[in-house]
Amino acid sequence: MFKLEKIKVNGIIAIDDLMIADKAVTCIMGQSGSGKSTLLRLLNNLASFDEGEISYQGQSLQEIDPVILRRKITMVSQTPVIFDGTVRENLLIGLQFSGQDPVSDEVLKRILNKMSLHKELTTDAADLSGGEQQRLALARVMLLDAEVFLLDEPSSALDDTTANNVIQTFVEQIKKDGNTIIMVTHDKKLADLVADYMVCMDDYSLALPEKEGL
Repeated sequence: MFKLEKIKVNGIIAIDDLMIADKAVTCIMGQSGSGKSTLLRLLNNLASFDEGEISYQGQSLQEIDPVILRRKITMVSQTPVIFDGTVRENLLIGLQFSGQDPVSDEVLKRILNKMSLHKELTTDAADLSGGEQQRLALARVMLLDAEVFLLDEPSSALDDTTANNVIQTFVEQIKKDGNTIIMVTHDKKLADLVADYMVCMDDYSLALPEKEGL
């Protein structure tokens, strides 16, 4: 899926060779300031690198039209973008930006329920708490016809129980659709729960999660 070769970024990241698997969940782990979020942003060309090459499905990111790339590879930042307007409008705007047709209120309510966000579609999105806004952003991208979902600390404003339930539900849906998740998280327990692979930012190595019972 992604291949990173000889990547250097501002003295923060130095990756000799890294492959990120298709149709899997990869968690990026590391200390604060180790470049986790920067690495995530590199993958949909939202950050630049000084040296090296990044390819997606065998094609250089630099050769892919940014609009097309970001329809294939969508991102939820740690502080998600919330637009003026209602919960409904915030859900539908993602479809609009990606060139997809709108969906019914029934579909929107079902997505909100999956993300444990029990709010009316007419609720002003600005009135939601930080954790509710994170869940709204996750619900919005679940509607998209993307191939890769980049998540930057998607559970940072959620308590442990809610985080486990919401992220596990999100992961199950995306994997069911045959797509890929790459997630930055500081939560080792959450990573062990959902990840197929982990990238350690200390040496950019791949590791397997510590699944309970294995």
